[in-house]
Amino acid sequence: MGGERLRCLVDREDETFSIRDQCELLGLNRSTFYYTAASESDENLKLMRLIDRQYLETPFYGSRRMAEWLKVEGYEVNRKRVQRLMQLMDLEAIYPKRRTTVSSAEHRKYPYLLRGVMVNRPNQVWASDITYVPLARGFMYLVAIIDWHSRCVLCWRLSNSLEGSFCLDVLDEALSRGRPEIFNTDQGVQFTSTAFTGRLEKAGVQVSMDGKGRALDNVFVERLWWSVKHEHVYRHDHQTVQSLHQGLKSYLAFFNRQRLHQNLGYATPWDVYRGKVIVPGPEARG
Repeated sequence: MGGERLRCLVDREDETFSIRDQCELLGLNRSTFYYTAASESDENLKLMRLIDRQYLETPFYGSRRMAEWLKVEGYEVNRKRVQRLMQLMDLEAIYPKRRTTVSSAEHRKYPYLLRGVMVNRPNQVWASDITYVPLARGFMYLVAIIDWHSRCVLCWRLSNSLEGSFCLDVLDEALSRGRPEIFNTDQGVQFTSTAFTGRLEKAGVQVSMDGKGRALDNVFVERLWWSVKHEHVYRHDHQTVQSLHQGLKSYLAFFNRQRLHQNLGYATPWDVYRGKVIVPGPEARG
């Protein structure tokens, strides 16, 4: 049953079962029941979709180049407008700095621990990142945690804002199932917050963070975003958050358990994560 139909079965007036209990019984993520997509004008949403697609291909495009590219495509926009939309999407050119989250001077920055490290087993390194995801009439943000060695997506969440709570939720879910030796992120406020790093340190996990301007430090999550968008998001015109959630749930299950990865010797991430298939470990970027 689709997410939208499941959502209609939730009774707000039921005094016997809470909305949380009803969502759990229906297998519906509670956040998708409450969330509505973040909104912008139809014209800006169209521009954001174009910017997002182009950014996946040319992440070194800043607002100036992106504005010029849009003009070539026939859209009369100025740089100031493109700059605002890219900021809303949390996109910035990888030179001199690449970000999908905004850093905070008040939060502690941790060193990058993976330089030259051979990652050759599951749960040695986990990584996380956030990306913008378009909807027909709005947009959401997606966070995911992956196992670096197997590329397996361990947990994910959607949010209509960049507040750090949805990152904490996905981290708590992942840590309830296991724990890595090292956890790598960028230097965004969601990941440098004391709440996020404190959970990792309490679990005995080493915290690693990408260096500034080093887009390839978290390369496997970046590749995941490319696959998610080109293989699913851009092929489906999701109208609602619930539709997007159900679509991503199906796609990421396919990604983990059925999609054959060339870099894994055409095995699936799930088989590699479980140790059913042994593959050489990738060396972290130097």
